[in-house]
Amino acid sequence: MSLIVTTPAPPYYSVIFTSLLSPDDQGYGEMADRMVQLAHQQDGFLGVESARGEVGITVSYWRDLTAIKAWKANSEHLVAQKMGRERWYQSFTLRIAKVERQYSM
Repeated sequence: MSLIVTTPAPPYYSVIFTSLLSPDDQGYGEMADRMVQLAHQQDGFLGVESARGEVGITVSYWRDLTAIKAWKANSEHLVAQKMGRERWYQSFTLRIAKVERQYSM
């Protein structure tokens, strides 16, 4: 599997999640992996790219805003969001962007 997602021709949407982990990040990796598995089951999910280091950056790709809204409301994802705010993240920023062009090599 490629680390770079193959997406359809634009337009589509990206959700960019940038985070700093708390010192107590026990269980974070397992939950993050589960969220990727779960996202793959969501209607409208196109793929995900992620890098975890000093700053964590995860970019997921979605067909439309309705699919993003449904993912945000997924019951298991809601639990992960709550745990993230209470346990895993010092801080985070989430950005939603419409992809209008893409170039690949």
